[in-house]
Amino acid sequence: MPLKIRLKIIKVLIKGKIFMDSYNSPSTKPLYRGTQIVWYILAFLEAILAFRFILKLLGANPNAGFTDLIYGITQPFVSPFLSVFKISKIEGSVFEWTTILAMLVYWLIAVAIARAFVMGKTVSTPEAAVKLDNQDK
Repeated sequence: MPLKIRLKIIKVLIKGKIFMDSYNSPSTKPLYRGTQIVWYILAFLEAILAFRFILKLLGANPNAGFTDLIYGITQPFVSPFLSVFKISKIEGSVFEWTTILAMLVYWLIAVAIARAFVMGKTVSTPEAAVKLDNQDK
């Protein structure tokens, strides 16, 4: 169906009726805040996991305060993945594949949660019809 016809149908459907769309829905702001929280948590987790990866790669002293703190904080997040890959060691440096895997898995989980929040967004009937038509293409 051409875009002009779709727009005319939407205008006819909207006349005289109040439709709730994502711009005037009271649920939009909490959904937006929810996705922001998910991305902030992911950013913090990815940052400390990146610190762990770099410290291991550079062969940092595990008894140093900062290194011990980072290893202690990240251990619960990396432990489910520890037996997936073997650790690659070269002269004191450790390339920890498990940390990379953990970062990837947590990113995928965050994307899924953020998408779930967006699915809860209010959509008007005409808006849904147009989006469904666009999915068919």
